[in-house]
Amino acid sequence: MRKESLIHLDGRTVTLLDSGTDDQGQYLLVEHMIIQQGAMNGPHWHPVLQEKFTVKEGRMRFVIDGKETIVEQGGRVSIHPNETHQFWNVSDNRLIALHEVRPPGQHWKMFKLIHKLECEGKLNKKGVPINPLWLGVAWKCIDGYIVGPPRRVQTVLLGGLARLAEFLRYRI
Repeated sequence: MRKESLIHLDGRTVTLLDSGTDDQGQYLLVEHMIIQQGAMNGPHWHPVLQEKFTVKEGRMRFVIDGKETIVEQGGRVSIHPNETHQFWNVSDNRLIALHEVRPPGQHWKMFKLIHKLECEGKLNKKGVPINPLWLGVAWKCIDGYIVGPPRRVQTVLLGGLARLAEFLRYRI
């Protein structure tokens, strides 16, 4: 497999290291290199996906189902389906973390979409797509739900925006 790296405007990178199928099923393995401290996402959950993080350098803060954990270099954390989670870079310098997603869903597509929109200046200061149609596409790629709006509302509203974007040929 050919490695693919997404280099963001602030210097952070997301690198596709591997994807495929092994004895545990389908997976995606990416490496995040983050320079700036702060939140890496908003609180969300996935009905099917399981995520594992291994910190290679630096420190990450996780809140998983309300429980806070700091993961140091060499440490690991697992996030299971239906667990609400959010994570931050709390390193003094840079963070390098391996991120395994099983099954991979559309996570790599999501990383590519966010990179594209950022490079085109189409995200707000919090990293959320400004255009509602791109927001729908991004929501579909997370293979889950954001915390707050009811699941049904997200499915109807954001799912509807994703379908309209697809109809209008929005492409990553």
